[in-house]
Amino acid sequence: MLIGEVVGTVVATRKEERLSGLKLQIVKIIDMDLKPTGQFLIVADAVGAGQGETVLCAQGSSARLTDKTRDCPIDAVIIGIVDTIEIEGDLIFQKYA
Repeated sequence: MLIGEVVGTVVATRKEERLSGLKLQIVKIIDMDLKPTGQFLIVADAVGAGQGETVLCAQGSSARLTDKTRDCPIDAVIIGIVDTIEIEGDLIFQKYA
């Protein structure tokens, strides 16, 4: 899994019909110090994440295992919205801080 921040959306009016109803988000990947890695992903959103939210993403065949993405032609999906991140007892991220 990867951690990232939703930074935008992709709108495609013509697409594979199994993608209909899925929101496509642009996610900036971050490291465990909450710093950008310089990588971005286009991901299907299975949880209703919004702009600026920190999210968990799954890639590869795991991306096609959620109820909303089963058998869809995708390679990445948002599977969670992060509330907190704690490393070795230190709280490094809190959504409502």
